[in-house]
Amino acid sequence: MLNQKETPIILAEQVQTSLSNLAPLTRKVFLSLNPPSSLDNRADVDQVRHMLERSFGSVSVPLEIMPKVPGTCRSADWQVTATLADIGCGWKLIDLEPGDTSREQFGLAIDIGTTTVVVYLVDLCSGEVLRHAADYNDQIMMGEDILNRIRYAAEPNGLAQLQKAVLNTLNRLIKVLCPLPMETSKITAAAIGANTTMIHLLLGLDPASICRAPYTPMINNPGLIPAREIGIDIHSLAPVYCLPSIGSYLGGDVIGGILVSGMHKQPAISLFVDIGTNGEIVLGNEDWLVACAGAAGPALEGGVTTFGMRAEPGAVDHVSIDPKTGWVEYSTIDNLPAKGICGSGLVDTLAGLFLGGFINRSARFQNGQNEFVIVPAHEAAEGEDIVISQVDINNFMATKGAVNAATDLLMENVGCPWQEISHFYAAGAFGQYLPIESAVTIGLYPDLPRSAILRLGNSSGEAARQVLLSRTKRLEAEAIAEKVTYFELNANAAFMDKFVGSKFLPHTDLERYPSVNRLLENNI
Repeated sequence: MLNQKETPIILAEQVQTSLSNLAPLTRKVFLSLNPPSSLDNRADVDQVRHMLERSFGSVSVPLEIMPKVPGTCRSADWQVTATLADIGCGWKLIDLEPGDTSREQFGLAIDIGTTTVVVYLVDLCSGEVLRHAADYNDQIMMGEDILNRIRYAAEPNGLAQLQKAVLNTLNRLIKVLCPLPMETSKITAAAIGANTTMIHLLLGLDPASICRAPYTPMINNPGLIPAREIGIDIHSLAPVYCLPSIGSYLGGDVIGGILVSGMHKQPAISLFVDIGTNGEIVLGNEDWLVACAGAAGPALEGGVTTFGMRAEPGAVDHVSIDPKTGWVEYSTIDNLPAKGICGSGLVDTLAGLFLGGFINRSARFQNGQNEFVIVPAHEAAEGEDIVISQVDINNFMATKGAVNAATDLLMENVGCPWQEISHFYAAGAFGQYLPIESAVTIGLYPDLPRSAILRLGNSSGEAARQVLLSRTKRLEAEAIAEKVTYFELNANAAFMDKFVGSKFLPHTDLERYPSVNRLLENNI
C-alpha cells in the first residue's frame, strides 16, 4: 500500500459539501407488504413493484431478481428491504433482502489515476467517507504513462491484460475496505473519476484513437454500467457511473475538479491545474470554460531525474538552500535516510538554486558547475551523493515549460490577461503537497495573492463522492462537460512555439512574478 504521505485524501472541508438532499445512485426502501389473500391475489413481484412505484414512479424488475422475490418475502413475513438503482429514466430493483436493512447503504467513490488508485467507502445514508485505501495502479508494469499503455493495448492480448491489471488493483483495495465477501455485496453503487484512457482500459475499450489524429476517443460518457459487466467485485447489479470526459486527454477527473472547485459558478475568472502523470489546465468562469491537456508529470514523479523517486519513505520531500553559503537543510518522509528526491523536494531545490544564484533564469548552472549535492554520501541510504544535475534540471524545465505554454495558449485564445485571474486551483496529490512558495518562485504556479491559491486535494475522488450521492451533481458534471471548449495541443503549432520560449525561471515575462522579482533583488 502507499505511504500515507502519498495517499491522496479527500479534504475535510470537501467531505462536508453536498450532503443535504442526498439522492444517491442507489437507495434502500423498507416495505411492509400484505401476504396474498383472496382479497389481494397480486403476483409477488407485482406487489413489490406497485408498492415501490407509489414513491418512485416507474420501477423495472430484471428477470434475474424475479425468482428471489417470493422466497424472500415469505421467509421475512413480508417485511423486506428493496434496493433501487437510479437508471436516469426511472428505477430498477437490484436486490430484495429480508427485514429492515435500510440503514446499511454503501457505495464506492473511486479515483483511478495513471499512477495511483484510491477507493473511498461511503455511507450512502449520511454521505460520510467511512474509510479509504490506496495503491499503485498495477498497469504501471505495462507502461509508466498513458501513451505507453495505449501502445501496449495494441499488442496481442495487451488490452485484456491492462483491463485485468486495473481491475486487480480495484478489487484488491475493495477487499482491504471490506474483507468479507458478504460485506462487498452490500456495496450497491460506485462512481469513478479518471482520465479518458483509464476509463477506456477499465471498460476494455480500445484506446488507439485517443493518440491518433483527429484524437477522438471511443466514448466520452459511458453512462451507467452494472458492476458485473465491468468486473468490479461489489453487488453484481450495482450501477457504476463514470464522470464524463470531453476529449482524448481531458477526462472525468478534470470535470470532477471543475465541479469541486465551483469555478464554473463564479463570475470571476479562475485557473485550474492538475499536474500528475499528465497535466490538465482549465481556464474560465460561469460564462465560459476552456481547457487543454498533455504529458507533464514524469519530472515530478522522479521518472526523468537521476535520483528521482515517488513520495515514499526515505524520499527527500523538503529542501532549503542558504543563498550565501549553499548549505542545504532537508527532510525525508518518515525521517529515514535519504534514498532519492520526490516532486516537492525537487521544486524546493530548484527554487533554492534559483534564488541563491546557483542557476540563472535559463535554469543553467553558473560558475562551471554541472550538478549540486542535496544529500552528501555519508548521510544517504545508498552511500553516494544525491545530486541534481543539469540534465535533471533540463528535464524538469520541459515539464514546467509545457504547463506554462499550455496556460499561455489558453489565455491568448480567449484574450484573458494574467491580471484578470482571481483564483488558482491546484488539484491532485502534487497540488496538495507541492510547496506553494517554491512553485511560484520557479513559475510553476502563478504569482497571485497566496489566499487566492487553493489546494483541492483529491478533487477527482471528491467529485466521485459527490456524483455518487447526488443526481443533481451528476447532471451538473454532465453540463460542465458540455460547456468546456477543448483545445487539442497535439494539433496546435502555436503550442510548440510557446513551449520553446517558456523554459525560463520563473517565466519569460518577469513582470508576471513581482514577488519573485523582489526576492531576486533582495538577494543581489
